[in-house]
Amino acid sequence: MNRTKRIKNILEKNFNDHSIIVEDSSYLHKGHNNFDGDSETHISVKLLKKSKFALNRLEVHRKINSLLSKEFANGLHSLEIKII
Repeated sequence: MNRTKRIKNILEKNFNDHSIIVEDSSYLHKGHNNFDGDSETHISVKLLKKSKFALNRLEVHRKINSLLSKEFANGLHSLEIKII
C-alpha cells in the first residue's frame, strides 16, 4: 500500500465525523535540492467537517501529527493540513 492510501486509512479510522481527502503533492517540489518528485514525501490532507460542532484546530493538528509519527519516521517530509 502506498503512503497516500495508508495515511487516508489512518485518518478515516480516527476522524469519523469528517470527509477526508489525501493527495500526494510531491511533484510540486521536483527539482528542489535535487528532489525527483517521485516519492511520496509531501502530502496534503483536507478534512471536511460533517457536523456543526466546534473543534479545536490545534488539537486536530496535534492528533494528526501524532497518528502519522511512523510516516514521518519513514520519509514523510511535509504535511499540509486544511480543515474546512
